[in-house]
Amino acid sequence: MTDQKPLYFTPDPSVGFTAERREDGGMNLIFKDVTHETLKHWHLFAEEHLLGSDRLVRNLYDLRQVERISEEAVQVAVELNSDPSTRNIRLAVVVANDGVRKAIQKINDLSASGGSRMAIFIDLEEAEAWLNRPMESMV
Repeated sequence: MTDQKPLYFTPDPSVGFTAERREDGGMNLIFKDVTHETLKHWHLFAEEHLLGSDRLVRNLYDLRQVERISEEAVQVAVELNSDPSTRNIRLAVVVANDGVRKAIQKINDLSASGGSRMAIFIDLEEAEAWLNRPMESMV
């Protein structure tokens, strides 16, 4: 894909996530933790990418390494997912346990005006298949 928005991410081993641009222009984020420091870094990163968001994108959040989502993480995610720009995002979240799944569902339920079009998966291939559905199905 051409004309991709820059990925404003600098790898930092002290931060509990990595990000890379997807071939379709969206992002893949892999979290290994959701500590306060990771949440601060992710919040800034996500805000930067929501600015000027003007097209439909597919993002994948891989949380399979995360064992628990704190209330702080829920609140940060609700704040970000309530931004009007998230209406342009199809978001697949991959989890490894029911507690994390419930926290992600809570984020989706609490997000103002629906936020992103989100689905939760336990299988990465199923998440990718859902993300690869035609973009028109988002409208």
